Amino acid sequence: MLRILIADDHTVVRKGLRQILLDEFSTAEIEEVADAEALIQKVMTAKWDVVVSDLSMPGRSGLDALQQIKLSHPNLPVLILSIHPEEQYALRALKSGASGYLSKDTAPDELVKAVQRVLLGKKYIPQGIAEKLAGTISSDTLISPHENLSDREFDVMKLLANGKSVSEIADMLSLSATTLSTYRTRIMAKMNLKSNADLTRYAIENKLI
Repeated sequence: MLRILIADDHTVVRKGLRQILLDEFSTAEIEEVADAEALIQKVMTAKWDVVVSDLSMPGRSGLDALQQIKLSHPNLPVLILSIHPEEQYALRALKSGASGYLSKDTAPDELVKAVQRVLLGKKYIPQGIAEKLAGTISSDTLISPHENLSDREFDVMKLLANGKSVSEIADMLSLSATTLSTYRTRIMAKMNLKSNADLTRYAIENKLI
């Protein structure tokens, strides 16, 4: 029996995804979780054929959960869903081990196709992202400052840009305030920015939040 795990912090989204999948995979066993911690716990304690996860959830991000899942279950297909533009997040998700990336806007039409593809061991990559991946081969490709951040730095940068304090982020990510301050310093240096307000402005202009 096909077993699918859905992770999203919005109940209506989870129910919608569940129904789309059941319309195609009527005998599938589908379970739902509302955050990254619950997602990781479910993956560690049961066997799944595919995971469909939101990118932005309370606490740890879907990207953070993806990295931990791939460490212990490298062959488990994980499809990432997001409201964010594909060009901003898909490359990072794919490089972190995702089997595919879908915008929530296209999920009703593309989700079943994406699940079928990753179950065959293949990647599901939207056309626009395939072109971007091909473009990265060119030495002339311009890299945005945020693309130089590690995945953890990227998560911290988004939280800072959303107005979270160092202590709040430290609690969310189970890190010390000192470690978070170090991340913030690195982020500012890599992006050549001076303040959290600069980060927020950058994130908005680049559609990261």
